[in-house]
Amino acid sequence: MAKIVDTHCHIYSSRFSDDLSTVIERARSQGITKILMPNIDKDSIDPMLSLERDYPGFCIPMMGLHPCSVGNTVREQLRVIDRWFSDREFIAVGEIGLDLYWDKTTLKDQLLALEHQFELAISSDLPVVIHCREAFEELIGPLRKYSKKGLKAVLHCFTGSESYGKECIDMGYYLGMGGVLTFKNGGLKEIVKGFDLDHLLLETDSPYLAPVPYRGKRNEPAFITEVAAELAKQKEIGIEEVGKRTTENADRVFKLASWNS
Repeated sequence: MAKIVDTHCHIYSSRFSDDLSTVIERARSQGITKILMPNIDKDSIDPMLSLERDYPGFCIPMMGLHPCSVGNTVREQLRVIDRWFSDREFIAVGEIGLDLYWDKTTLKDQLLALEHQFELAISSDLPVVIHCREAFEELIGPLRKYSKKGLKAVLHCFTGSESYGKECIDMGYYLGMGGVLTFKNGGLKEIVKGFDLDHLLLETDSPYLAPVPYRGKRNEPAFITEVAAELAKQKEIGIEEVGKRTTENADRVFKLASWNS
C-alpha cells in the first residue's frame, strides 16, 4: 500500500461532524500518514486546533488568511494571524492567495494580505500554501519577486497552464495535485506529464473537489488514492512510486519529521 500525505484538507469542516472518526479510520486504512490542515480565517482556528489535539502528529495545522476572507477587517485579521505565530509553531503559512472568481473589488487588500504573509513565511522559514482562482496573472509577479527572497511555496489545487506550472517549478515551488487531475475536462491530464515529479504533491482539498468516481459527493482524505492512481497513470509509473516520491516531496517542503507524534 502506498504511503501518502494529504497536504491540503479541511478535515475540521462541519461536513465531517457526524462521522469524523470513521473518516479518519478510512484515511489511515488507505495509507494516509498525515493530514495537513489549512486555516481560512479567525473562525476556523478553534475547530482546526481541536482536531490537532485529538489526532496529534496526524492532523497538522497551518495558519493563514484565505483571500475570500479578506475584506474591511484585513488588517485586524492579519494581526490575529501574527499573534498566533508569536505564540506557537505551525507547519506552514496557509491558506493564503488570490481569488478573483468571487470578488474582484478586494484585489488591493488581497495583495496586501498576500505579501504580508509572504514576508511572515520568509521570516519564519516556512512554506506558504497558495490558493489561486482566476488570478494567475496577478499572482505571478509576487511569486517572481519573492522567489528572489527565498520564498518556499506550494500552489495548492494547481489549475494553471503548463508554462505557468513549469515556471513555478523552475522557481523552486511545488504544485498540489487534487481531484481536478481526474476530471475528464480538468485540463491537467496531459500537462502534468511535463511537470517534474519531484515538485508535485498530493492533496484532496476535502470536503471539496472529490475526484472521479466520487465527483459531486463530499470529498474525504481516503479518496486521495484516486488522485495518486491518475498521477501514476499519466507518469507511467506505479502508484507506490507516486506515494513514495510525493511523500518525500512533502517531507522536504513541510519538514514533516519534526511533526511526528
